[in-house]
Amino acid sequence: MAVSMVDQMMSALPELRVQPTTKRIRVRLGGELIADTQDAVLIWEPKRIVASYAVPVADVFAALRRAANTEVPSIEEVSFQNGPPVLDPSHPFAIHTAAGRALTVNAESASREAAAFRPADPDLAGYVVLDFDALQWWEEDEPIVGHPRDPFHRIDIRHSSRPVRLSRGDVVLAESTNSMMLFEGAFPMARYYLPRADVRIDLRPGTVHSTCAYKGHATHYSAVVDGQELENIAWSYEEPLDDATRIKGHVCFYQERLDLMIDGDPVERVRTPWS
Repeated sequence: MAVSMVDQMMSALPELRVQPTTKRIRVRLGGELIADTQDAVLIWEPKRIVASYAVPVADVFAALRRAANTEVPSIEEVSFQNGPPVLDPSHPFAIHTAAGRALTVNAESASREAAAFRPADPDLAGYVVLDFDALQWWEEDEPIVGHPRDPFHRIDIRHSSRPVRLSRGDVVLAESTNSMMLFEGAFPMARYYLPRADVRIDLRPGTVHSTCAYKGHATHYSAVVDGQELENIAWSYEEPLDDATRIKGHVCFYQERLDLMIDGDPVERVRTPWS
């Protein structure tokens, strides 16, 4: 019987998952180098869909102390379509679904600290997980943003002449036969990045600034349609990372909140954390 790769990956979601990396990893807190290792491990806590880096305690130069505040934020789980509940990158580092001890890592040359976590799993003895968002990270000599890249995840961008139309009610927001279709890992749908010339409504700056480890920093836009505010309904990458240069300056809409037609046929809305 054939096996679905997505089903295989989802079946491991409740488990603590790890993957060694051969990359040299360096970490700074403020301007101070606090870790430098060639023995880092990617770690996915149960229900987490993006990885963190765990580094050997022996390769951490800063002080590790027991956290004073170990209160765990409440968890509002989300799902993709009808899949299992997951913790996406919007869930803070302080939420831990594996057994372990909450710590802080303290830079010696400044009054700075960041959260850390010491897993209790015996296979990770001698490792500590560091809060990605509170630190600055390098893989080899290149900085990385958002979160560590997943070696089993990638993005593909393909030009398409298929007619794409996004609307809300009777109002067409954008229509194009010149889109860039972006396929990302096991995400259940493509994203359609359209030339600005094919956007029919006025966009104004939104209130959200997000970061993707594969695409870079996104600028969001809001719009008013039929007198209704559509807050942060679209986004673009004005200075994308290398893997996403083909979508530079293109506009993408949250299709899970709009009516989407491809080749003249309506596309069922998919439920995601951004619905």
